[in-house]
Amino acid sequence: QVQLVESGGGLVQAGGSLRLSCAVSGLTFSQYAMGWFRQAPGKEREFVASTSWTGVSIYLVDSVKGRFTIVKDNSKNTVYLQMNDLEPEDTAVYYCAADRRPYSSGRYYSRENFEYWGQGTQVTVSS
Repeated sequence: QVQLVESGGGLVQAGGSLRLSCAVSGLTFSQYAMGWFRQAPGKEREFVASTSWTGVSIYLVDSVKGRFTIVKDNSKNTVYLQMNDLEPEDTAVYYCAADRRPYSSGRYYSRENFEYWGQGTQVTVSS
């Protein structure tokens, strides 16, 4: 059974930082592209970042470029989302996701190719 468990969310002031973690079990983590998505109240779930199965290539939505990064640590079966210079607009529930197939580029910018999802972690940025 594939499980993804996010942690690290919380309340932070604008300009602050958080690091989200997603621990993965039940699949060969090193073979899978990973992604982070977020969903604000009343909005669709949107793509934030993804990484190739190797972890070498990363993809970010324009609104977070220069502030967020995604890191895949195969030794820990964990993917991280480092978020710096947070803005109130970043307030959302953040979800990590794993690709439906191994050995993919992860260059998707959308939900369709992600099969497995975590339960989400709340990030709230106050102004």
